[in-house]
Amino acid sequence: MALATSVLMGASGAMAPIGQAHPIHTQDAPVQGIPIQDFLAQNAQPLFLAYPPQNHKTTSDRIFLIGSAAPGGAVTVNGKAIDRSQGGHFAPTFQLRMGENQFTLQRGSETLDITVTRVAATAAIPKGVAFAEGSLEPAVDVARQVGERVCFGAIAPPNARVAVQLGNQQLPLSEVNAAVDLPANSAVLTGRNTPTARNPAGQYKACTRFTQAGTIQPKFLLQANGQTKAETAPGKIEVLSPEKIEVATVTVDQGVARTGPSTTYSRLTPLPKGTKAAITGREGEWLRLDYGAWIKAKETEVAPSAVPPETFIRSLSSSVKGDWTEVVFPLQTPVPISISQDKQSLTLTLHNTTAQTDTIYTGQDPIVERLDWQQPRPGEVNYTIQFKQPQQWGFKTRYEGTSLILSLKHPPRTSKAAPLQGMKIFLDPGHGSVNDLGARGPNGYPEKDVALKVSKLFRDELKQRGATVIMAREGDDDLYPKDRVDRMVAAQPDLALSLHYNALPDNGDAINTKGIGMFWYHPQAHDISQFLHDYLTQELDRESYGVFWNNLALTRPSLAPTVLMELGFMINPEEFEWIVDEQAQVKLAKALADGVEAWSAKAIAP
Repeated sequence: MALATSVLMGASGAMAPIGQAHPIHTQDAPVQGIPIQDFLAQNAQPLFLAYPPQNHKTTSDRIFLIGSAAPGGAVTVNGKAIDRSQGGHFAPTFQLRMGENQFTLQRGSETLDITVTRVAATAAIPKGVAFAEGSLEPAVDVARQVGERVCFGAIAPPNARVAVQLGNQQLPLSEVNAAVDLPANSAVLTGRNTPTARNPAGQYKACTRFTQAGTIQPKFLLQANGQTKAETAPGKIEVLSPEKIEVATVTVDQGVARTGPSTTYSRLTPLPKGTKAAITGREGEWLRLDYGAWIKAKETEVAPSAVPPETFIRSLSSSVKGDWTEVVFPLQTPVPISISQDKQSLTLTLHNTTAQTDTIYTGQDPIVERLDWQQPRPGEVNYTIQFKQPQQWGFKTRYEGTSLILSLKHPPRTSKAAPLQGMKIFLDPGHGSVNDLGARGPNGYPEKDVALKVSKLFRDELKQRGATVIMAREGDDDLYPKDRVDRMVAAQPDLALSLHYNALPDNGDAINTKGIGMFWYHPQAHDISQFLHDYLTQELDRESYGVFWNNLALTRPSLAPTVLMELGFMINPEEFEWIVDEQAQVKLAKALADGVEAWSAKAIAP
């Protein structure tokens, strides 16, 4: 998977901002279903550009040209010769000026012309007396509590007078004196995640508090050069009455809780179906819950209530159910939860809860050493499970009535002598089908094909060692990330591995970036991520790209240690030749199986 594609698109299924994700997979496939060596032979001769597509738009200040031509002879870009690999592949980077940038690639009589347009990352300051299009805030309807701060913003010509009319009051907006841009999350993938100063001219902001409940329609006023402009804000302000209580009940299996009101905000612990919480704010389609998280309104059912959902908790107990230990938390109402892990413990936080706990029973349990609790602040109770072994194998939560069930997975029933014998492993070959090619190599060869080929070799190696292997796909299946997660959940594996190959955001360095990378989300997956990274780089003498914590759809499932592996860069001319080498693929599959076996022997209790 193109790293930018897998990380920034695969995690949510939504298109990232232009220039942030690597949209290689949106192009048509040059070939389907033919042997790799035949594909390479057929595509060795013509001058070919795999990325960027024609008329590509980006906010990046640079772009790389990923392509190939027959070995021998010079390939030029705008008249200057570029470096190529032994196989004829290339990936030079060029600076971009704002607006259109023309590139002409030539080899002998072959010529390719491409236009790349660099666009501004933020709204431009308008010319004349006007507000920048889409700059007025609030941009959507907003609800806040009485006495809570509400902020307003606009982009307008510098040194103007800007205010917002709020009923019979007028609030002046001040021009921001200093501003810093934070880089996108993808910037850490290219080592360019340093904040940068920007010119704040034309940015106007102000905040205020409302002391009475009601609904207000803000109206922005602009005065400059002797002219006046008035424009109504897209969103209204509702100031909530403290006497009016509304409760949201989660109606989906796992409600997505976030730190703010959009998908750009970080995820928090998912909320099990049935969770109830009072609503303390709204912003567009998002609800703010009383413990601070935001959730989409469509994942809930909202109803008025006489009191907010709160509960006491008294005694609790655990028992063994098959391959799981179930810890039962009897509650009066299903409240929001948070979960955190460290190396040898897991902490469950119950929000809107007061402890009356005097008795805990855990019994003779194969994995739980003991259970501790504390109430660090009013309305928040922490229960910490101490494990007998450092490796945790998975967890999941659900509500049964008003009781919360925390299920903790036992280690696979295997042994150090034959650590994969009987282990169930889920393999997810990245991408698949003509609608989801993944990254493309310099000659257009798609990631989906090499990921599937190596996954099948890996599967066979694991089976030889006694593992049961479930594949997310065996052919060109058209799967969304949720489809893959659903298949993983249905398989109930002991270990889940997603196989991908890498690319970069537009401002990356395709020539000088290569190596094996690992991505994990839950701490229970960190150890195997680091172990496999170290094992593969050492055994195969490959470069390291690194081990990353990352919020991805295929790393978020908590029922088992889950890792997304990026096994090399499709867009690096030299590494691509290693990626498609069939002998190297066999060695890679064996090293992967050896690494999983070695880690399992280390992780499984005696």
